[in-house]
Amino acid sequence: MALDSRPTSDLGGIGRYSRCLLKALRDTARASDEVLDTNRPSATVRSRRPDVFHSPWMDGAMLHSPCPMVVTIHDVAALKRRSEQLRNSMRLRMRPLAVQRAMSVIVPSEAVGSDAVKHLRLEHERIVVISEAADASMYRRTPDQIARARERFGLPERYLVWVGALQHPDPGTQISKLAATPRELPLVLVGPTRPWAHELPDVLLTGQVSDDHLAAIYSGAHALVVPSTEEGFGLSAVEALACGTPVVAAESPALREVLGERARFVRADDMRALIEAAQGATRPAPAPPPWSWEDAARETWGVYAQAIAASGSRTSTRALRRHPASGLGA
Repeated sequence: MALDSRPTSDLGGIGRYSRCLLKALRDTARASDEVLDTNRPSATVRSRRPDVFHSPWMDGAMLHSPCPMVVTIHDVAALKRRSEQLRNSMRLRMRPLAVQRAMSVIVPSEAVGSDAVKHLRLEHERIVVISEAADASMYRRTPDQIARARERFGLPERYLVWVGALQHPDPGTQISKLAATPRELPLVLVGPTRPWAHELPDVLLTGQVSDDHLAAIYSGAHALVVPSTEEGFGLSAVEALACGTPVVAAESPALREVLGERARFVRADDMRALIEAAQGATRPAPAPPPWSWEDAARETWGVYAQAIAASGSRTSTRALRRHPASGLGA
């Protein structure tokens, strides 16, 4: 199989997904399986003719793939905001059409699957729900490691934390509203920034950090706050729980599905309630969902086999696993 590796350099959640899945696919591959990662997917797929092509992001979906194609969709938030689509180029507007030509579409939650049916006009039967997981580097760090991270990034002893991309204003994250909400504990924002982020009031910015530093920042935080109502999975929340940190989130279908009783939920758009609940959070935090990237990779191998079979390809699938793939609502 060929995997579009371009998003592995992404600093956000799509990059995390791509890197973790690629490693797990290789770790779970049989001797007869070959995982080919490429940053030139169109040329590679046409020259190598793999049994199946997987684009781990919507941007990489091909309009004319010469082999069965699988696409992962992380959310459809942009498609819900039609005013943004009007400003997009023709190439961007062709992406939904390319996704519609995939044999299978992987989503991280049933909530995203339902959105994909509605906004991308995908058949329910082609959607497969495969959960994501915290990376192995996300675990509770020692007091010394936490202290070193605080010193390195100038963090106080007690703080709230938010993790995500701050490279451009995104109304879906509600980060501007969160920053403007009064609070007693400092708010630390972790992630890559652009100049606009430095204009947010009364926050501490760390910029992009390593996984080890991120785990230490999670571990030292009083709570993680998730103000967005457009989460497709909530990977930062799962990572925070893996580091022993309580999670307080705005009510949203995907987060409720993924976290259940593991997080404290407040009414969407109520930033005061979010801050108050986060400042009142107590430890120990619940354990994260019992799911690993190896589990995700095994399910993904099954999707590849089903995509090849469904395409009517003459390529033998004996080298591919036949794990039953999860169906939407399963």
